[in-house]
Amino acid sequence: MLTLVLVVVFVALVFEFINGFHDTANSIATVVATKVLSPGAAVSLAAAMNLVGALTGTAVAATIATGIVNTGVVEASSQVILCALLGGIAGTC
Repeated sequence: MLTLVLVVVFVALVFEFINGFHDTANSIATVVATKVLSPGAAVSLAAAMNLVGALTGTAVAATIATGIVNTGVVEASSQVILCALLGGIAGTC
């Protein structure tokens, strides 16, 4: 059981890396294309703001945890979470 939990945590980290990779590219494309910032400055700014955003708030997580999924209908086991993460990874590639 512990092995499954560790696999889920690892896959979640992979998902977050892939998701952040795509989001960062989308967020800096406009400022680089319009030459407002150099590519290096845009990537540095995006990295800093992603870190600040990850460390300063839990409002999105709280909303998802309390209001979106009806836990009476879906049992969120490790297997379900793993499949959802793998589906998210496959959908972004």
